[in-house]
Amino acid sequence: MLKALIFDMDGILVDSMPFHAAAWKKAFFDMGMKIRDEDIYEIEGSNPRNGLPLLIRKALKDPDAYDFETITSIYRQEFKRIFELKAFDGMKECLEILKAHFLLSVVSGSDRLIVNGILDQLFPGIFDTVVTGDDVLNSKPHPDPFLKAVELLKVGKNECVVIENAVLGVEAAKRAEIYCIGVPTYVDPSKLDRADLIVGDHKKLMEHLLNLK
Repeated sequence: MLKALIFDMDGILVDSMPFHAAAWKKAFFDMGMKIRDEDIYEIEGSNPRNGLPLLIRKALKDPDAYDFETITSIYRQEFKRIFELKAFDGMKECLEILKAHFLLSVVSGSDRLIVNGILDQLFPGIFDTVVTGDDVLNSKPHPDPFLKAVELLKVGKNECVVIENAVLGVEAAKRAEIYCIGVPTYVDPSKLDRADLIVGDHKKLMEHLLNLK
């Protein structure tokens, strides 16, 4: 029996990844490196501790030569400066209906301050548990963030569905042995082929979720 829905935040609840990408590109530029939007989208879901080495290698540099705290600090300042808060159309109303039938959770690789700030403004009182990049040592694609959410929700893995838009997020859900719905918000659908179900856009996602109740 389905008891809980576990949502990624960036790209599922909030149309925020273009701002994350712009902020990371600014941070890398300031440190003398160049990365592409596609590089950032492909490691979406990881926290800075795990994701930065991957991005620095994408820039053809040695991660050991850079201070992660400095890069992350520039990113946070730039993200705060440029970010425009916007939920996907209809998502808040959809979640309010779903909350009457399921436990709801967010699992995000972003910083706790960023995640809580966004959820408090756009979805106050909606989610029963929140797991951020600060709450686990191993971020997506490791299963740990989703297993942490299952533990906090006090349900079985077979009683949950994960909703993800990121390659690493889908990988993490499947490694956690949880059914996963993929939404190709920023990547080609073929990159989410490990998902149990791929829906084409947010309208189709919300229709599907509302039919689960």
